[in-house]
Amino acid sequence: MSFNVSESFDVIVFGGGIAGMQSALDLADQDYKVAIIEKDASIGGKMVRLDKVFPTLDCASCITTPKMASVAHHRNISIFTLCELAKLEKDDAGFRAKIIRKPRYVNQETCIGCRQCEYACPVMAPDNDQMGLTARKAIYIPFTNAIPQVALLDTESCVLCGRCEKVCPTNAVNYYDREEYIDLSAKACIVSTGYQLLTDFATRVYGEPAQNPNIIDALQLERILAPTGPYMEMLRPGDGKEPESVAFIQCAGSRDQTNGVGYCSRVCCMYAIKNALLIQQELPETKVTIFYIDMRAFGKNYEQFFQNAKAKGIRFVKAKPVIHSRGENDSVILRYEDQEGDGRNILEEFDMAVMSLAILPAWNPSETMDLPVAEDNFLKAPFPKMAPALTGREGIFMAGVVSGPKDIVDSIVEAGAAAMEASNYLKAIDALRAARSTRIVASNI
Repeated sequence: MSFNVSESFDVIVFGGGIAGMQSALDLADQDYKVAIIEKDASIGGKMVRLDKVFPTLDCASCITTPKMASVAHHRNISIFTLCELAKLEKDDAGFRAKIIRKPRYVNQETCIGCRQCEYACPVMAPDNDQMGLTARKAIYIPFTNAIPQVALLDTESCVLCGRCEKVCPTNAVNYYDREEYIDLSAKACIVSTGYQLLTDFATRVYGEPAQNPNIIDALQLERILAPTGPYMEMLRPGDGKEPESVAFIQCAGSRDQTNGVGYCSRVCCMYAIKNALLIQQELPETKVTIFYIDMRAFGKNYEQFFQNAKAKGIRFVKAKPVIHSRGENDSVILRYEDQEGDGRNILEEFDMAVMSLAILPAWNPSETMDLPVAEDNFLKAPFPKMAPALTGREGIFMAGVVSGPKDIVDSIVEAGAAAMEASNYLKAIDALRAARSTRIVASNI
């Protein structure tokens, strides 16, 4: 495979979520040249798709969108979307990253984001950016505040009718687009590739009873609650009705060695409380129940957030329910043990259920980067307490959920730490090279 030589940077940041963007901005403000490698069609990561953040209930998009704009307009930052790392190699000059850029089938340089192609397209397909809860066109801009604002063609759904190409005012549509192979060089790297959910947990564990459209995961609920979501109000996916009762099932796959996830996913308790309060705020008559094993309020003001939810009528039940069956009108029937009562088994029916699925690393860099991975498959930190941004390899640093589940606040703090470590490393190697040059000159005199 031949790679075309591209640009040189001071730092390559792998992952364009909130941690990656913060690291890039901190370094770019120090006048370092930074490249962001993002596998999705837009930067922003999971945070831009959330509704609110806990415990302040501030708008997640209102925080993330200005950060995305700052990254896009910074003169020292270059963004590479739809890209994946094939191999990272170390040499005397630093690192060489072999990158595969997937075809967009739209020329990113000439597309003006007018969406005329999207309006003309006759094909509808499931919208992954809305967590599959609604549809979008076969050619589309991922979401309203996506960066870059460039259309993307879904070749699996496209019927090659040619309408998008005909209406494009800049002739940006290119059906013959191909993968590009580029080679980026840098002195240091930061890994901030985020997380994914254990999405197959419900069907794998509960089988047919879990095949209910009114059983969703937490990220799907985030999109339903968001003002830019698929319904623009709180409705259950099965029939579009307002739910009268909602159950949150905590530790769905977490803290369970049979799923290979023996650890706590850490943020689930707080985001379940947050979403329960948002449902109650929008639908005051809806009864919301959170089933939990242990309530883990680990951050500043988190315990008060939990107590406020109890005071506002959110019901907390200490139990780990199972999905028993599908009720009438696609309701969800749960079975659980009354741990705080007489220990009997209880069947309870809800209009919909939200599963707080286990958090997994989004990507394993052990092969492409030769980085050590811990038993939980997250990146292993040699000094997690003293220097959480350090990896087991010189010149490569990490930030965010890549090293383990954590909330947005801690991800941003670690991003700053990773930027600081990278900056100190760059200064050290520049000083070392300057000293070597001085000795060479002196020896030639």
